[in-house]
Amino acid sequence: MKKYLLVLFALGLGLIPIMNGKNSTSPKNQYQIKGTVYNQWHSPLADVEIQIFGTKRKTKTNSKGQFTIMSADSCVALKATKENYLSKSVISACSGSEVTINLANDPKNPPVEVEAEEEKEDIMLDMSVSPAYKVKPSNRGRAMQKRMMPYNNASGAGFPIRTEPNTNWNTEDYGLITENRFLKPLDNPLSTFSIDVDAAAYSNIRRFINNGQKPPKDAVRIEELVNYFEYQHSQPKGDDPFAVDMEMANCPWAPDHKLLAISLQGKKIPYDNLPASNLVFLIDVSGSMSNANKLPLLKSSFKLLTDQLREKDRVSIVVYAGAAGVVLKPTPGNQKQAIKGALDKLEAGGSTAGGAGIQLAYKLARENFKEGGNNRVILATDGDFNVGESSDAGLVRLIEKERESGVFLTVLGFGMGNYKDNKMQELSGKGNGNHAYIDNISEAKKVLINEFGGTMFAIAKDVKLQLEFNPSKVAGYRLIGYENRMLNKEDFNDDKKDAGELGSGHTVTALYEIIPAGTESEFLADVDDLKYQNNKIEKSSSKEWLTLKLRYKKPDGDKSQLITTTFDQKANNLEKTSDNFRWAAAVAEFGLLLRESPFKQEAKYSQAIQLARSAKGEDKNGYRHEFIRMLEVMQDMDSPITAEK
Repeated sequence: MKKYLLVLFALGLGLIPIMNGKNSTSPKNQYQIKGTVYNQWHSPLADVEIQIFGTKRKTKTNSKGQFTIMSADSCVALKATKENYLSKSVISACSGSEVTINLANDPKNPPVEVEAEEEKEDIMLDMSVSPAYKVKPSNRGRAMQKRMMPYNNASGAGFPIRTEPNTNWNTEDYGLITENRFLKPLDNPLSTFSIDVDAAAYSNIRRFINNGQKPPKDAVRIEELVNYFEYQHSQPKGDDPFAVDMEMANCPWAPDHKLLAISLQGKKIPYDNLPASNLVFLIDVSGSMSNANKLPLLKSSFKLLTDQLREKDRVSIVVYAGAAGVVLKPTPGNQKQAIKGALDKLEAGGSTAGGAGIQLAYKLARENFKEGGNNRVILATDGDFNVGESSDAGLVRLIEKERESGVFLTVLGFGMGNYKDNKMQELSGKGNGNHAYIDNISEAKKVLINEFGGTMFAIAKDVKLQLEFNPSKVAGYRLIGYENRMLNKEDFNDDKKDAGELGSGHTVTALYEIIPAGTESEFLADVDDLKYQNNKIEKSSSKEWLTLKLRYKKPDGDKSQLITTTFDQKANNLEKTSDNFRWAAAVAEFGLLLRESPFKQEAKYSQAIQLARSAKGEDKNGYRHEFIRMLEVMQDMDSPITAEK
């Protein structure tokens, strides 16, 4: 009796905490991370090991495939492993919402399945269905399917098996990237390129890593990884639409080299002051868009964009499948229910006449053109065009012709398996536009809400940079990324040559790796002296590393304006640089590692992680936190983590 009285007394004094959903014996600020693991047939998987990256914390799933693991952080990265299955990484698993993890069979060592004697269900046969589709067979059905495999061939012999879409049939396309090499200023004094504000490569490689896969090398465009993030630079002063900032320090992955960061900060125009918009949503509703991460996600994304529109804005909707048609005539932006209602009615089916859709969308944009306004076609697709004009070259010529009308282009990519990244790049680059890849609704929010002005409103077009390096200071230089944005030196002064666009509030960063004069390098090969010209270094007292020239046009202008500046500062120690510099360097190092670049030198994930952590800053939207998790995931893929967090 005394024991119970003591307990009641302690409760009354508050000495024993009352349970409120958390384990009272757990350390302070512990979070429960919950989830379920399934196999490729969506059956629960038991005994799957779940580990929190960077820690020794592990647990296993129960007979229903469920798990709970405690964490000091509300969001963590997880790794799921089980013998005979491919490991899977999840970048962001958070308390308060359950995560679903699907493990695929290891093709080199698949799980052994024992046929149940009491199971009599056989596989369903259908002579009218292609062998590319199948239902989930029972154990007995799988055994029967295996016995029938010699008869189920491409020639049509035997009985075709109805299947689910074969996810191993990957037809994604990426343009070949040949990395920029080191050049000598004596031989190549000028480096000329177009800016690139696209960030599609980042969200696309995140999709691969989140699915436990290393992304294809050519999917990794380093400049797009760097430019995915927001950087804190001073707003421009005067009439120019952007400010130029340069910073140099020792290169993290090549201590004998220098790393130069060149940043453009676009002027941020207040939302209420942005010009009226004439937008045409050009939506792919072909059969390939039926998956949940395609048309359904697309519709949700456009609804987010619709919520940003004002009464003075106008929206039209054009769709295309086997043919193209208008489903919403120009409608004021404040009539949100009408716009969303038109989106809700869209369904996927048929082939893909993308060329016809592009022509119709531009025609509608021209007919409703707003002088001094924002006239833009927003193309949303997986890029898999197959009816009418569908070749890359033909579509590029079509876009180049249409851009003369003054209508800009934004390309939003969706889906996986048949995603045509190379086509998206070509179209957005030639259409005075930008390209984003939407892999989830959070990315849609980033692109269409958080960066609304930068995505939708150009403040400068045809922005080109040309750097002249001083050979008395620079033995060699290499532009990191921008391979598909390189220009001939003559293109810089040619106002007819197309280049990139800069949106309201956008930042653009370019990184150069520099070999200082007097530094020996395996990347700089000697050639014979020239016979007809002098290729000797002239002694100079100049402290300038380079001269930077920049050209741009106003969004509705045809004549470019020139900005010229020089850089003569000493290189800082890396730890004394700005957060902007160290963060961009960490992201670039990540890109070099993903590409297995011949120029990665001493790059390593642990170094990039340390650099990123030192430059994380405020990170109000969590994008930098997520990037650090991606670094940890990729480090774990290369070598298992054993150290305590």
